[in-house]
Amino acid sequence: MVNYNPYQTSNAMATSYGDGRVLAANASESARTTFIRRTYACMGGAMFAFVALEALLLAVIPTETIINLMLGTSWSWLVVLGLFMGVSWVARSWAESSTSPAMQYAGLGLYVAAQAIIFLPLMSLAIRFDPTIPLAAGLVTLFVFSGLTVMTFMTRADFSWMGRYLWLAGIAALLFVVLSAFGLFAGAGIGIWFAAFMVILASAYILYDTSNIQHHYHTDQHVAAALALFASVALLLWYVIQIFMYSRE
Repeated sequence: MVNYNPYQTSNAMATSYGDGRVLAANASESARTTFIRRTYACMGGAMFAFVALEALLLAVIPTETIINLMLGTSWSWLVVLGLFMGVSWVARSWAESSTSPAMQYAGLGLYVAAQAIIFLPLMSLAIRFDPTIPLAAGLVTLFVFSGLTVMTFMTRADFSWMGRYLWLAGIAALLFVVLSAFGLFAGAGIGIWFAAFMVILASAYILYDTSNIQHHYHTDQHVAAALALFASVALLLWYVIQIFMYSRE
């Protein structure tokens, strides 16, 4: 997304494109407020659905089955990650649809389901290790997310410049995960340092996504904005859980 907007109304209240879509940053106050409320309502709904679905799956599927199926071998986890990335791409494409609201919500629902499934082995291990970890990690994640959100809305800073650096850091992190699956980077203490790095990266993504909600999404893209923000919060939660597990070994 770019800051240059070629179609600007005479009163400078809205910027639109050939299809009539308006950037939230340049929409009227009421339209911008409605967009932000819808985005965070979708975000809240996604989080609630994630927690409910995760609890249901953990109650129905035995822990040993989850671990053996998804973590049985290094290849098992790489296959899971590959499938998750494929489903995520489809879900994001649906959520960004400009023609069908139903398709947008289907994309968000698909992504929530994918996150709930990929969290299963981590949640199973965390609960086995210490049943209080998921709740503690959830509270820490909520605190960090709330603080970053308030800061971004108060400063109204535009963090879109971070996009290319976050992409590069994400590629590096993915490479680390793939190599670790084959036994590399297995030295003592590396895991917790990588988890700490990923917490910082996820926090940066939250700043980036929250900034985009204010500056770079169109007013009809609340579902896509909610999905992006939910993805960043889920990433943060994943590695906060890991840090709790490392700290209690």
